[in-house]
Amino acid sequence: MSPLLNVAILLSLSLFTLAMVLTLIRLFRGPSAQDRVLALDYLYILAMLMMLVLGIRYASDTYFEAALLIALFGFVGSFALAKFLLRGEVIE
Repeated sequence: MSPLLNVAILLSLSLFTLAMVLTLIRLFRGPSAQDRVLALDYLYILAMLMMLVLGIRYASDTYFEAALLIALFGFVGSFALAKFLLRGEVIE
């Protein structure tokens, strides 16, 4: 791995970590339930992106599969939370 790629990976991981910390603050404080749902959705996206960067760093397919699962469950979870906030129930 080239030194430039190594620095870019470490920089992106640190920025994703900072974004996760700021998003967790919004998740715990966030004035409305909609803000909390959006923060949770953004956490799924950040976790998926971190898995993709780690997959590039370690050249492993397992990280890419984990990122795919996080994206799938994140979408389903966001959909269920949005439906719950809209109607008050998930299953009709």
